[in-house]
Amino acid sequence: MDGRNVRPWQAMIYMSAKNAKKKKGTNTKRTVRYDALYGLENIKTTNDIKVPERLIDQVIGQNNAVEIIKKAAKQRRNVLLIGEPGVGKTMLAQAMAELLPAADLEDILVYKNPNDENMPIIKAVKTYPDGSPKDTNMDGQGRIILQKERMKNRMTLSKGGSIVSPIVMILVIALFALSLSGLIKGYEIIVLAALILGIFIFGAMAIFISGFTRRVGLPGMTETNEPKLIVDNTGLTHAPFVDATGNKAGALFGDVRHDPLQSGGLGTPAHLRVESGAVHKANKGVLYIDEISSLDPRSQQELLTAMQEKKYPITGQSEMSSGALVKTEPAPSDFILVAAGNLQDIQHMHPALRSRIRGYGYEVYMESSVPDTKKNREEFARFIAQEVKKDGRIPPFDKEAMYMIIEEAKRRSGRKDRLTLILRDLGGLIRAAGDIAIEKKKSIVTKEEVLKARNLAKPIESQIVSQELDYRKDYQVFSTHGYKVGKVNGLAVLGSSTTLSSGMIMPIVAEVTPAGSRAEGKFIPTGKLGKIASEAVKNVSAVIKRHMERDVASYDIHVQFLQTYEGIEGDSASISVAISVISAMENVPVDQSVAMTGSMSVRGEVLPVGGVTAKVEAAIDAGMRAVIVPKSNMHDIIIDKDRLKRIKVIPVSTLADVIKYTLQPGKKRDDIIKRLNKKQI
Repeated sequence: MDGRNVRPWQAMIYMSAKNAKKKKGTNTKRTVRYDALYGLENIKTTNDIKVPERLIDQVIGQNNAVEIIKKAAKQRRNVLLIGEPGVGKTMLAQAMAELLPAADLEDILVYKNPNDENMPIIKAVKTYPDGSPKDTNMDGQGRIILQKERMKNRMTLSKGGSIVSPIVMILVIALFALSLSGLIKGYEIIVLAALILGIFIFGAMAIFISGFTRRVGLPGMTETNEPKLIVDNTGLTHAPFVDATGNKAGALFGDVRHDPLQSGGLGTPAHLRVESGAVHKANKGVLYIDEISSLDPRSQQELLTAMQEKKYPITGQSEMSSGALVKTEPAPSDFILVAAGNLQDIQHMHPALRSRIRGYGYEVYMESSVPDTKKNREEFARFIAQEVKKDGRIPPFDKEAMYMIIEEAKRRSGRKDRLTLILRDLGGLIRAAGDIAIEKKKSIVTKEEVLKARNLAKPIESQIVSQELDYRKDYQVFSTHGYKVGKVNGLAVLGSSTTLSSGMIMPIVAEVTPAGSRAEGKFIPTGKLGKIASEAVKNVSAVIKRHMERDVASYDIHVQFLQTYEGIEGDSASISVAISVISAMENVPVDQSVAMTGSMSVRGEVLPVGGVTAKVEAAIDAGMRAVIVPKSNMHDIIIDKDRLKRIKVIPVSTLADVIKYTLQPGKKRDDIIKRLNKKQI
């Protein structure tokens, strides 16, 4: 490392290492790594880091979202959280539930309606009438009412059974005494024994039927007024948090179970078949729905109704069920909605539902990365400690292991001087490293386990790329040496550049032929291209017209992305397409030991792209000599120094720069560069 292009925190490390060389016996390597943890010099392992008790204080990097969640919890506002998967949307919703008081909790009971059995009566009672419970084992008001009703019914049942039992006992004693009197002999004793047994069976059946009819409500028998407790908040120390992600209508809005024995008076009473939905269980708490757009329009409309009215009746969701005949009185549904999703989900949200959230709440776009600063590095160290504590089975991490995790967070951010906030995937790496340490029977997770975990816990995309690379090498789909006309080694990523992505070599070939139509030539790209990729390829024709001074109307230009079965999207192959077309048009070979990536404007300027680190790693793994990247992406490359030494990274700003390093040296190449430089503004 030299003093040029050094980031602020790297400068500190560089100076520290430089000064350390002057001291005898100083381990420069360790000094560099330890200094990278800013202010954590006194911490040996994650056991020395205090983990906050409240969830809201455990959230990493989402300062704006945290402030809004606190306000929303205080004022009972709805919230829409939009962001990449794994940035902490669920955790924020759970944290909001913790901030809400338990004193407002309500239990919901459903009673039989004596006037209309298909409209059960709903009754809501305070779970804890005297405020928050001092003892979590204390029963809530709903349970107490239910227990009282059950005790009352048992007493009634015992009274009904008390008439049958004495009669049975008197008959049995009388018949037994008769058998001992000697008046009955021979086969008559057998008949008498059968009679005694029959009386026992009759008595048992009578008692059983007496209890059974109280449950099913046979006509003419004693009926029960025992309610059903459909929402029970006993034991909760804070407001309920209900995750309704992916719920169907019945689970979300409640349902009434089908009863096959609905004729002849043998059916279960309607109120005992009522089941509460997530909107009722979340009453006085938080209802969380991720991927909000996955709800069908009707469900979104019903959800809006439940939010507006703060109560929602329960009915059978299936028209073919007997439960469809039942509709309860409106049950309380006074919840705070925390909806979540990706940016694309907004387009599929019901306009009225989103308007309700905006009008009575907040919309938050979640951060996907944070600056690489001292404070944020300290928070990431705390995140590692939180994950260790949450898992409960993995050993603590030492300082060097924490450093490696933070460096991985930097690499995954895909941007210079940033740390990723897609922490769910990073948590998987932490647990994988912990599992390796346990397997080795180590009490501390070290750098060695983290490095092994990176290889062990590879995402599916990376495993696919590894297999695909071997296949393409074996069948020589791309080359790493020599020169070829019209063929370029482009680079792409499999997966999102903001999450776990893996780079791959993407060979591109071009052929220029006389136009098949007298009217105009055609630009024909093939290889399962997406909309953005197709438009980016067509933009190359504008560059050729302006900079190469060629009339593309005279040619048909064919561009093929070889064996791209997984599909291509994005504009990062623009310079690769331009070089392949120029090579084919001018008949100048392309250096096959060079791979490249970069977007391009119609003026020939090379623009930044995503996933640069993964693409450079792919070029290294493929055995390329050099890789061309946009100059503005140079600081986004975060790869171990030893590995980065295996390839030459060439930054470029214009199409002329790309041609200089890719086309075979010679007069033709120099002429092309001169023409481009004349046109460049």
